[in-house]
Amino acid sequence: MDVDALGAPLLQEITGAGWELDIPVITAQQFAAKFALQPNQYAWFLGAGASASAGIPTGYAMIRDFKAQLFCQETKLPRREVDATDPLWVERIDDFFKRQAILPPTGDTTEYAKAFEAVYPSERDRRAYIDSQVKLGRPSFAHRVLASLLSAGHTPCVFTTNFDNLVETATTVAGQLLEPAKRRNLVVAAIDSAERAKRCLAENDWPLLAKIHGDFQSIELKNTEGELAEQDARMRAVLVEACSRFALIIIGYSGRDASVMAALNDVLKESASFPGGIYWVTRSPSELLPAVKELLLTSISKGVEAHIVQSQNFDEFGGDIADVVSLDEVLEQHVHAGEASPIVRPVPLPTHEALDALILRCSAVRVLTLPTVARRLLLQKPAKISEIRKRLSEAKARATVAVAGNEYAAFGSDEGLLSALAEFGPTLAGTVELNPLAHSWALGLLYDALTRALCRGRPLHPRLQARGHSVLVSAGYPNEDEERLKKRLEALSPMKAAYGADLHGNIPKLGCPFNEAVRIRLEQAASHWWCIFDPYTSVDLPKEAEESTDGEPSPGEPRSFQWKPSPAGDWLRERWAQRYNKKWSAIINAWSGLFKGEGRAFWLEDGQGIDAVFQIGAVTAWSRPSHDHPYFHGGR
Repeated sequence: MDVDALGAPLLQEITGAGWELDIPVITAQQFAAKFALQPNQYAWFLGAGASASAGIPTGYAMIRDFKAQLFCQETKLPRREVDATDPLWVERIDDFFKRQAILPPTGDTTEYAKAFEAVYPSERDRRAYIDSQVKLGRPSFAHRVLASLLSAGHTPCVFTTNFDNLVETATTVAGQLLEPAKRRNLVVAAIDSAERAKRCLAENDWPLLAKIHGDFQSIELKNTEGELAEQDARMRAVLVEACSRFALIIIGYSGRDASVMAALNDVLKESASFPGGIYWVTRSPSELLPAVKELLLTSISKGVEAHIVQSQNFDEFGGDIADVVSLDEVLEQHVHAGEASPIVRPVPLPTHEALDALILRCSAVRVLTLPTVARRLLLQKPAKISEIRKRLSEAKARATVAVAGNEYAAFGSDEGLLSALAEFGPTLAGTVELNPLAHSWALGLLYDALTRALCRGRPLHPRLQARGHSVLVSAGYPNEDEERLKKRLEALSPMKAAYGADLHGNIPKLGCPFNEAVRIRLEQAASHWWCIFDPYTSVDLPKEAEESTDGEPSPGEPRSFQWKPSPAGDWLRERWAQRYNKKWSAIINAWSGLFKGEGRAFWLEDGQGIDAVFQIGAVTAWSRPSHDHPYFHGGR
């Protein structure tokens, strides 16, 4: 059954769609409003991602550094000649480790620990390395927000896997701004001082910072595979006890440590667990690991309020919290003192005397979230991308592929990829990061996936072509049942009202099928990604007509000397001639309304492969002319 024309609720009913539909997803602003009601009822759990904006290298960056050092040791190359941030060196290093059995595969949950221990077998050396990395950081905006909450007594405790002292430093600074009577002193406990944390729990002596993997100054640190495998029993007990008293906010943490995830699951065995809920903050639900999904689903099954909170990073999340919580004026000033000036500022609308400065509505909507990784695919037998796409099409595989250097990147069903490309000897090799600004293949892969995602679960069809992709209004399917027809018409009713005409049919006299459509582009502007859609009417001409004409040029496209008029040209011009500003605005509104929300290219279930998940904003872009245009005055 083709599901392109089905709505998401019906799709879930038919296919048992993924876990995301079972776990509530809310925005950071929605969570912040809830948090502001009782901030002291929430404990926090910070992972490495919370220190990234403060200048501390992430686990991924450290893995790259470890791999570069091991590579140099094995190949006898000088370390100064190898740049672990250069894509060419990254590719060469990755190729080396694929052929060697030194480290786990890229993306393996033990990769960080194994690489760290391989480079620094000595515990003393590992501690020295962590010390050198910690010195690179300084508290970020979100650290100031959290520190202000701790100093003012609005947050009881923070747990972290990080070794740095960013929270302590920020809290010391914030606390000194308050009068002694209002100041709460932070208690810091690491795995070699867990008794301190137990005392805080017993005496309700808040606030507490519990460093469950140790402090950079601790004798005990947990960063090798053996150390991470079994969490310190005392600190684990503190974490479990705290989570039976407070709701929990988890941010910047991947869920890779089996011991920490086991402790969180142990909380669910208690009669009281996560009162107020558990809130996992992430850029995109699709990035969550299976262990995290399982924890959240188990929480819901036990009656615990569990949510996925979407936020781009720790600083943005901290900004949403800072917007709604009440702090002393001195702390408010401290929090916002170092806040970066916004790139885009609100601009007042023109006064009555300046109405000639028109505001233009653009046919573009924000792409709030883009996929960040795709499946890495290796082929034993080289193949052209045209051959690969042909095999995928012939096998009707739910997948799309792009050439990424000597490898391939793909979205879609793992089984479908392996089956359709069997003749080329395919193997799955973890994931590959997507950087569409640096790599054209990544932009092309995302462009293909976005076009599919805009259609999947909606009454639309994708048309992928070398000269540009389009999205067409669906005309339905042969033998379409009554229920499906009803849902399709309901979904298209706003668009039918906007166009004021049939959205598909046959052109009178010619008999050629037509569909209202938009041409799709994926572009970055003003530091954001945008889905640009240009409305047009698609006409399927007979083969002989297509061979005798180059078709009607796109709006703004120059007419080449080979151009011959399309047989449908007069009909198209008449159809669009009377669509002025008000009609155009309605059409743009109808398309953006249909696109908004989550779009998934393949609607894969958990474990079937890597899907391409996009979050599309509901508000279209607006703009003003950069300078005065005489033809604006007195025009239509």
